Formats: sequence, structure tokens, C-alpha cells
Amino acid sequence: MIEVMDRLAAVVPATNRPPTLAACLQAIEAAAESPEHVVVVSEPAGLGPAGARNRGAARAMCELLVFVDADVAVHRDAFVRIRRAFADNPDLAAVFGAYDDDPAEPDLVSGFRNLLHHHVHTKAAGPASTFWAGLGAIRAAVFEELGGFDEQRYPSPSVEDIELGARLRAAGYSVLLEPGIQGKHLKRWTLVSMVRTDFRDRGVPWAELVLARESDAAALNLGIRHRLSAAASVSLLVSLGLRRYRVAAASAAAFAVLNRDFYLLVIRRRGAAQAGGGLALHVVHSLTATAAGVVAVWRHAGRRARGQAGGPNSEKSAGKVRPE
Repeated sequence: MIEVMDRLAAVVPATNRPPTLAACLQAIEAAAESPEHVVVVSEPAGLGPAGARNRGAARAMCELLVFVDADVAVHRDAFVRIRRAFADNPDLAAVFGAYDDDPAEPDLVSGFRNLLHHHVHTKAAGPASTFWAGLGAIRAAVFEELGGFDEQRYPSPSVEDIELGARLRAAGYSVLLEPGIQGKHLKRWTLVSMVRTDFRDRGVPWAELVLARESDAAALNLGIRHRLSAAASVSLLVSLGLRRYRVAAASAAAFAVLNRDFYLLVIRRRGAAQAGGGLALHVVHSLTATAAGVVAVWRHAGRRARGQAGGPNSEKSAGKVRPE
């Protein structure tokens, strides 16, 4: 047994009443060294995840806060690993994990999207310059000091966790990505929801953080391999439009080679057919992210022309942690 030095609270935002909430809570209860306190924030309806997590944190009288999305079923050893990470490193401010490599939904889009997340986080293990609130823990004192998630800037699901990670980094705090801390993602993705999330909810606001120098330009899926993949996907699209099929084939081959480790994972977990479909979805994902970057640059240039030097909200106000 690990000596428990700090009490741990699990905070679950559930204001959208997700059907997966029961499975999420059952997994938390069944986990080894489960939290001393579980806070489920289900009111008020329509409150965004940033605000819900802030309210949950304010009610959690524990030294460690573990944010668990309501569509994540934590692995049995997740809290053991989280406690161990903080016990082994007294200077650690936050730690986060990854989805596992066995998504709950069997369809192509859900398998691709969830396995991609697992792959990206697994490849980026170690010290991090960002944060993930799907299954991530932070010291309560640090969370309160930084003002929690910025619920005014992000009233709906967005990059509120990435922005908090950027503030952790700017304040000099240590953050660790430990992909052994895992949970099963229970969400069912569709092509429409994937593109909407990758463009509107994550892509544009994340690129805006980078342009405003509030986020690391090389964090997670902003690294060099992903940028090269974006270039290959654009080359593929343009070549097909111009009917330059040899160039298109070369671009597709380059894209596949750049991401070969991911496709091997899909083959191993879902089979060759889904890997083939995953390649097409991956190109769509990359093109969506590229389009989000273009829109972010355009919006950023417009703000600079109007004399607004900061990010989307130049007068930044963090969502302060406060009692209800």
C-alpha cells in the first residue's frame, strides 16, 4: 500500500446530464485507493465544464483535485498512480494521463478519435507544458492560487484545460504527463462532432493561445510531426483538386509514413480495415486543424490591427474558485 499523504477529491462536471455518468461514478467507486471525496457538479444546467469544475473544486475539501470527465471510466489503478506521482515528487503541481487503447464504442470514427488521443499522449510522456482535465490532477493550493479554470473566457467546452496548463507553465510549476494513468473514453463520436470539436472547440482557440504566446507551440499535437502531416494533407487535397495524382499519391504516402506508429496501433486494436478508414479520417482531422490555424491567424491579425495585443480576451480574467 502507498502511504496516503494527501486526501484526494474527484471532481466530475456533469451539467449536461450525460448518459455515461453512472458508469463514470461506478468506475471511481470501484478503483483502488479511491478518492476520499467525490464531487459531482450537475447544477446549474448548461454551465460549461470550466465553471462546473471550479464549483466542484470549491466544494472539495482535499489537498489533491482529480478532474474526471463524466464520459471517462477510470482504470482501477488510476488513483494509485496519481497518489504515487505526487508522493514521489513533492514539487509536482499537476499530473494528467490518457485515454486507454480500447475505446468503448466500436465504430470507425470513435475508434479513430479516441485511439489518436491515446497515441498522442503516450508519445508525449514526461514533463509537460499543458494540462488535460479529462483525467488530470492538480494540487488544490496551486489551483486556487491560479484562479482555477477561466470560465469567463471559456463558458462552453473548449481549451480551458490547455489554458490552465499554460498558466501553470508560466508560473514555473511542474506538470507531468503520465500515460499510465488511464481511463476508458465512453463517448461516441460522429464525423460531424469530430470536425466541429477539432475546428471550433479546440483548434481555433488553441491556435489563438499559441499566437498570443499563451501556450507552447510544440505541445502535444502541435509538434513538428503534426506540422509536417498538415503540410502533407494540404498537398494531398490540392493535388487531387488539380488532378495531379502522382503528387497526391506521394503526399498520401508521406502522410502515412509520418503517422505509421499510429496506424500500427489501429491495426493492432481495430484491424486493417479500420486502419484504412482511419487514414482518411486522419487526413480530415489534419485539414480541419490546418483550417483552424488559418482562421486563428486571420482573427489574430484583425485584433492586432485594431490595437488589441492580447488573446481572444485581452483583459484576461480567470474564473476564480469560489463557494457556491
